[in-house]
Amino acid sequence: MNMHRWWRDAVIYQVYVRSFLDSTGDGIGDLAGVRAGLPYLKKLGVDGIWLSPFYPSPQHDHGYDVADYCDVDPTFGDLAEFDRLMAAAGRLGIRVLLDIVPNHCSSEHPWFQQALAAPPGSPARARFHFADGRGPDGEQPPNNWHAMFGGPAWTRITEADGRPGQWYLHMFTPQQPDWNWRNPEIGAEFDRVLRFWLDRSVDGFRIDVAAGLFKHPELPDSDDPEADARTRDSVNPLAWNQPEVHEVWRHWRAVCEEYTARDGSERLLVGEVSVPTGREHAQYVRPDELHQAFFFDLLSAPWNEDAFRKVISEAMQDIAGTGSTVTWVLNNHDQVRTVTRYGEPTPEGSGLGPARARAAALLMLALPGAAYIYQGEELGLPEVIDLPDDVLTDPIFRRTGSRDRVRDGCRVPLPWSGQASPFGFTSGTESARPWLPQPDYFAEYATDRALADTSSFWHLYRDGLQLRSNLPKLGEGTLRWLDTQPGVLAFVRGDGLVCAVNFTTTPVPA
Repeated sequence: MNMHRWWRDAVIYQVYVRSFLDSTGDGIGDLAGVRAGLPYLKKLGVDGIWLSPFYPSPQHDHGYDVADYCDVDPTFGDLAEFDRLMAAAGRLGIRVLLDIVPNHCSSEHPWFQQALAAPPGSPARARFHFADGRGPDGEQPPNNWHAMFGGPAWTRITEADGRPGQWYLHMFTPQQPDWNWRNPEIGAEFDRVLRFWLDRSVDGFRIDVAAGLFKHPELPDSDDPEADARTRDSVNPLAWNQPEVHEVWRHWRAVCEEYTARDGSERLLVGEVSVPTGREHAQYVRPDELHQAFFFDLLSAPWNEDAFRKVISEAMQDIAGTGSTVTWVLNNHDQVRTVTRYGEPTPEGSGLGPARARAAALLMLALPGAAYIYQGEELGLPEVIDLPDDVLTDPIFRRTGSRDRVRDGCRVPLPWSGQASPFGFTSGTESARPWLPQPDYFAEYATDRALADTSSFWHLYRDGLQLRSNLPKLGEGTLRWLDTQPGVLAFVRGDGLVCAVNFTTTPVPA
């Protein structure tokens, strides 16, 4: 039945909750703010939303350090507000995906606190990766792995008797201990978590670090211990992309299909999968595993027609061949905003960034498959690159002291209206301060101005989304490349749609 296949060509809007819309005046976005913004998203024309983590958390990594997977942090509301949000989205026909974090939890999670209080070798510690250190007094970490956010991947604890004790593994920060998925208790616990939210009618899950979970059982040294910290990507084959992870996704797929059988509406699993090759990527979207996995190669491709053609062709060959559809992305909460990213690498500076971002958006929306849009991209928001050090909150900055690849600049709260901060983001007074400062120039990008200007980014996105809805098969099928002059990329879709992109800095003759 076609109703089961809604996800194949869906366009999903990523809501970074703390930066979307604040309903309480505390300067932090919340679930009630998301609910208030749903009509805006309906007008834009998206099929669904993906909510960043809103679970109870000490917020060391803005919610990706989860202390309780089955509740709402008071900063963002409560379960009753979540239910109101779900009901409002349902009335508007907007699907809702939750962000789930199965690779690690918060160091304040009750199970990790139990592990700290328990002795070495206890069942409580077996839920995580605890190990004795190396050296005469165990003063060296168990192996040479480094964390993706900087520093070693191990932290030593103090035992209950006050003596230096074992070490625990954390592939991101010490506040995010990795679960030990070789312990069956972990799989059973996440089965409970999935069902808790599926019973509240969610339409699926975006899975954080979906190539993670399992580590090599012997935790051996890495041949390139700095790889993860240097690239901030999952490149250590001993810590990521272990074969056992696929059994987890087969089980999760079966759980989702159990709920689909009840009401005929398919629940979606979309994974954050960072693996070296398209062929490995395709393994995650086999018919009995994840429905989708983000294809990051388009996001990382340089502004060059040959590079774009190569990554699109490889995706169509490797991923579409599994029976899934490619899941295209140009941005998310971890990446430099598209307008800035496409402007910086060129001698001309950032002036070409907006034009390139507009072209890339239409290209993505014309490709076969699904697409994900990060909030603010539809406004053409640039990266905020001059945030003072004292307001930066990204743990990468705190752990490395470097601003390189710090993610706060793409997370600045959205401007909705007005000429000065908070630009309608918060319901508080004009003196209310968003959790990250908004630059004065955000006034040019406010949603009320964007909606009124038919030449704005917002109208470009809206028109592209309307075209997709008017051509129901746009998200399916194949494409055929067209011969073009140098600097131009063009393809035709089976439904007669032609997409052409000018990668040069000058107009192309008709």
